[in-house]
Amino acid sequence: SCFVSKAQLNPNLSQGADMAYDDPKTIVSTEWLKAHLKHPDLRILDGSWHMPSEERNGAQEFIEGHIPTARFFDIDDISDHRSNLPHMAPPIEKFMSRVRLLGVGDGHQIVVYDSKGLFSAARVWWLFRLMGHGNIAVLDGGLPKWVADGYPLETSEPIIRDRHMSVQHQPQMVRDVTQVAHAAKLQDYEIIDARAAARFRGDVEEPRKGLRAGHIPGSKNLPFTQVLNADHTLKSTAELVEVFRIAGINLNKPAITTCGSGITAAILSLALELMGKTDHALYDGSWTEWGQFPTLNVATGDV
Repeated sequence: SCFVSKAQLNPNLSQGADMAYDDPKTIVSTEWLKAHLKHPDLRILDGSWHMPSEERNGAQEFIEGHIPTARFFDIDDISDHRSNLPHMAPPIEKFMSRVRLLGVGDGHQIVVYDSKGLFSAARVWWLFRLMGHGNIAVLDGGLPKWVADGYPLETSEPIIRDRHMSVQHQPQMVRDVTQVAHAAKLQDYEIIDARAAARFRGDVEEPRKGLRAGHIPGSKNLPFTQVLNADHTLKSTAELVEVFRIAGINLNKPAITTCGSGITAAILSLALELMGKTDHALYDGSWTEWGQFPTLNVATGDV
């Protein structure tokens, strides 16, 4: 397949300043996407999601302009509506039916992007990986980089053709509150929190009402912005290793990523995967869940 990348041929290849990412299982450059845009088995998803306080509508912005042939992946809709927590991973049957309606299925190479550069697209990447679909990559730098590079947008909707999506759920990629509480107690995992430092320390109120401020005891703080360059592209693998090291994270331990509601935690999951670390899981309920349970301990201040 023309989707085989240099990174797949040589997994030890690190990304230098002069080389864009091009691994169809993790992250690809705008140049890579432009070169493959007309491939019949390529499916592009716009996974833009915004904090409620921003009063932005990803679906509406998609209609106003998107990467050619893209379909909109609604993170809030394609979630578990039986849960009172926001955008939890959906039941397998719901995922399969919603993705089929998008014309995405077996044998497709998926590229997902968002309108901020790299914010919510990693969540969609993680969700597909959770469902056992390996051929999905995040667009490095997202829509802003695509536009900055002078590539076209369109407003028309693609013709959708059904294709079956098989699911092989990967339970090792997700953790629930009981498992995270256990890991925090035993300290056998590195629990890595992607929220801003002030939220992690508990210096500011949480954006969601009713949540206590602070962090999971024993967790480490690595704000997701620290793994990104100024243009919202992901730092090189060598730089990523250093960023995790400075944050005091032991990469020899398995990792659990967490954040406010399971969106930006996936950016850290993507970074770990790119660094060659595969023993990572995402705490789906994240702080929205942990912060509301009075029986769970909360730590404040620096680690």
